[in-house]
Amino acid sequence: MAASPNPTTQYTSEQFVESCGAILFDLSSENKTVCLIHYHAKNEWLLAKGRRNCGESRHEAALREVHEETGYQARLHPVTMHTRAPPMDEQGHMPDKPRSYPALTEPFMVTMRQLGGEGVDEIKIIWWYIAALDGGAVAGSAGPAEEEFTPEFFSLGEAVEKLSFENDRAVLRKAISLVEAR
Repeated sequence: MAASPNPTTQYTSEQFVESCGAILFDLSSENKTVCLIHYHAKNEWLLAKGRRNCGESRHEAALREVHEETGYQARLHPVTMHTRAPPMDEQGHMPDKPRSYPALTEPFMVTMRQLGGEGVDEIKIIWWYIAALDGGAVAGSAGPAEEEFTPEFFSLGEAVEKLSFENDRAVLRKAISLVEAR
């Protein structure tokens, strides 16, 4: 039996965890802001994300995690973006190449993070979405969030600088570019 010509890594369910997160924007004014969470235990500024529960869709997990960690109700925010996925009404074979589609609420980025130390073959897969405050929600009026986090809205540029990790900054920069392109 032949092996795939493409480099391939496979993981069993014991070796991977799937997480989902969303970049939460307040788009209610011309001066857009984005919500970060301050993780008290490590004094880190992060993006809201967490593990997907069994039977839960990725987008449901992303919105649930945003609500749990920030206290804000959110909705997925449609953006125009490039994706390799074919359109919902695909007719026949379409070449596997990026195409631009308007009003998508699909993940705009995925992060693959190795877990454990040397010789540990485990991975965290993080699916990233773009979200906006639900209509009527106002930045600063969150419900209760998980105790270890404090949510705070920042201007877009300030949020990029505030994040503790460069990988999160790359995710946020991409989200900002998609939201600003509208």
